Amino acid sequence: MISVIGTVGVPACYGGFESLVENLLPSKKIDLIYCTRKVYKHEQKEYKGSCLKYWSLDANGVQSIPYDVLSVFHSLFFTKNDLLVLGVSGAIAIPFFKLFSKRKVVTNIDGLEWKRAKWGKVAKWFLKFSEKIAVKFSDTVIADNAAIAEHVLTAYNTQAEVIAYGGDHAVRGGLPSSKENYSLALCRIEPENNIKMILDAYSNAPDQHLKFIGNWNNSEFGKVLKSEYGSYNNIELIDPIYDLDELFKLRSKAARYIHGHSAGGTNPSLVEMMFFDLPIYCFDCNYNRASTQNSAIYFASSEHLIQHLSAANNEDFTIAKSMKNIATKRYTWSIVKQQYESLFDD
Repeated sequence: MISVIGTVGVPACYGGFESLVENLLPSKKIDLIYCTRKVYKHEQKEYKGSCLKYWSLDANGVQSIPYDVLSVFHSLFFTKNDLLVLGVSGAIAIPFFKLFSKRKVVTNIDGLEWKRAKWGKVAKWFLKFSEKIAVKFSDTVIADNAAIAEHVLTAYNTQAEVIAYGGDHAVRGGLPSSKENYSLALCRIEPENNIKMILDAYSNAPDQHLKFIGNWNNSEFGKVLKSEYGSYNNIELIDPIYDLDELFKLRSKAARYIHGHSAGGTNPSLVEMMFFDLPIYCFDCNYNRASTQNSAIYFASSEHLIQHLSAANNEDFTIAKSMKNIATKRYTWSIVKQQYESLFDD
């Protein structure tokens, strides 16, 4: 049996790891999932056949360290479970787990968190150190992207298992036969997602329409961008949408998807949009090229993106079909679930 450590919890209402666990369930192998009371005010004993355990700590930020460490030690002393650890926040507890137990530890190291611009020097050092500990003491390391696996091999001489995310859950019905004339972008409003680059491109291309979904009011960075670009007639800045059915309505009608992420390995929002039969425009970095098998459209600046938008033609149809074919072969949850469960088969 398996304990899952490192998520906000289930039912999923937050990010990529939560969606991962949601779609691994129901599972005959997942016995226990740790959750935070900060998000789930109404506790339940189980969900889709797995038990839930709640801590009064935040699963993100600085508190994610004691949150994950506490989960590791609880599993060590109060269960007989193997561990599926998502992220490296609590990796400092893994050596102690292995010292007192021969149980298996499988760790998904996430997307090189220590490279993200939002962290200070101390946080970056700790995250990189935690990554090193996770790789050294885990029985199996999971990378969600081939570029992450290459980093693990180069930095630690360790072969990681490449398992991405599924995206087919985002398709909530039949896709319309015709699209509306707008581009869609969707992400957390953080500098590393190249928000300003995308908005600047559309502000200089008044004939191109953009709907951009994000948490604009959660940071000063987002508020400044909202103030600067919110008045353009061709740009619509939309607050977060967590309801998948409502999100499907916007996704399914979009003519193209703009993906600005520059960090984080395989981004769930990208693989989800690859199922929507539309051309994908990605910021040009090794993670995005690996996820799309070098078959999307790539941009490195606002000017570059404007050029691509102006040159949109029948090639978009070919790119859209290519994206969907890749997604169907690599990013369905049935495949991902089988890959994860096989790591605990013995």
